[in-house]
Amino acid sequence: MGRTYFVEEAVGQYLSDLSTKLSPYVTGLLIGQCSAQRDYVIRAVRTPPREEQKEESISPSKLASVDEEWVATHASQVSRMLPGGLLVLGVFIIATPELSKESQNALRKLIFSMEKSLTKRRLWKPAEEEVSDRAALQICSTTKKVVCRTYDVQDPKSSAKPADWKYQSALSASWLALDCTVNVNIHIPLLATSPNHDLEKNTKNGLNRWSKQIEDSVFLINGQVKDGDAELLEGQKKLKGNTQPSTQFSDVKVLTQLSQGSSPRSTATVQVCSGSINLRGAVKCRAYVHNNKPKVKEAVQALKRDIINTLSDRCEILFEDLIINEGPHKRNFEREYHVLPQRLFVPVAGSSVMLSDYKFGDEAAGEIQERFVEMLDQSVQAEDIHIAEEMNT
Repeated sequence: MGRTYFVEEAVGQYLSDLSTKLSPYVTGLLIGQCSAQRDYVIRAVRTPPREEQKEESISPSKLASVDEEWVATHASQVSRMLPGGLLVLGVFIIATPELSKESQNALRKLIFSMEKSLTKRRLWKPAEEEVSDRAALQICSTTKKVVCRTYDVQDPKSSAKPADWKYQSALSASWLALDCTVNVNIHIPLLATSPNHDLEKNTKNGLNRWSKQIEDSVFLINGQVKDGDAELLEGQKKLKGNTQPSTQFSDVKVLTQLSQGSSPRSTATVQVCSGSINLRGAVKCRAYVHNNKPKVKEAVQALKRDIINTLSDRCEILFEDLIINEGPHKRNFEREYHVLPQRLFVPVAGSSVMLSDYKFGDEAAGEIQERFVEMLDQSVQAEDIHIAEEMNT
C-alpha cells in the first residue's frame, strides 16, 4: 500500500497555471508535512530561473540538462523559510508528452540530490519511525495527467512506489500552532589548536552540543507536561467545519536540564583557548501540526526542530553576510558584536500556517518581498510582514 498525499486545492490551481505558461518543462518543490498515517502538501513552488537563463531567456529542451545542484540549493534556501513541522517533502516536474519517459529518472535524481543537500545542514537526527518517503510528482502539460510516486531517501537503491494524490479544500485552514520563546546563552570556546580560527566550524560544533540539550529538554504545553502518545487536542474543542483560516495556539515553555548525562559524576577537560563565541538573546520559535488527531510527540518534535533550525540558520545567514561584505580573509581578533538577523512571519492565503524568514536591521521590506517572490513565488504585502523578535546578538 503506497502513501497518500492530501493536497491543498490551491496547489492544484498553481500547478495547472504553471503547465500553461512554461515549456517544454518546469521543475519545483512540494512543501508540507509528513505524519505516520498520511502526508499533507500545502504549497508547490517552481524552481527560480538562474541569472543567465533570465538574461538570455533560454529554456533547456532536454530533461538531462536539469540542474540538480540549482534545485538542491533552492530546496536549502526554502527550508530556512519553513517553520517547525513543515519540510520540503518532494519535487515535481511538469513536462510535455515527449519528455514523459525522461521525467521519472530526472525526478529520482532531484530527490536524492535535494535530500543530500538538506541533510548536510541539519543538526538533528531523524527519529527511527520517521517517514523517509519523498514524493516525485509528474504532470503532463498537455493531458494534465498526474502521476505520483515515492522514493525512500534512506535507501539509495530504492525504486519508485505508487502513491495517491488527493485534492482537498481548506486543508490547512485550522492547523495547530505551538509558540515558544527560548532564551539562548551559548558559550563556544575557540581552541588555540583550531586552524585559522574557523569560526563557522566552531560555531556549528557548539550548536551541535546545544542542540542535544534541546533534544533532552522538557516541554510544558499550556503549563502541562503531557504524555507523548496522548492526543494534542485532548480536552480541547476541535474547530469543526471551519474553512476560514484560524489558528489554535498552544503556549509552550522549554525547561532545559542543568546537568548533562545520567551519571552524577562527570569529567572536566582543560583545553587551551584563544577566544570564544557567545550567542545571546531570545528567539521566537513556532511549529505547526495538522489537525487530524495529532500526537503530543509529533508537535514537540516539530517545535524542537524549529528551535534548533532557527538558531543554526541565523548563524549560517550571518556568516554568509560577513563573507559577502568583508571577504573570507578578514580576521579581527578584537571583541566584535554581530547582530543575528531577526525572525519574521508572513501569512499564506487560505491557510492558518505562516511562513518564516530573517531580516537584518538595515534590510528594507522591499528586499524581503523580493525574496518571497524569488524563493516561494509568493507576493507579500509590506503590512503582512510580522517581525517576531527584538534584536539578538
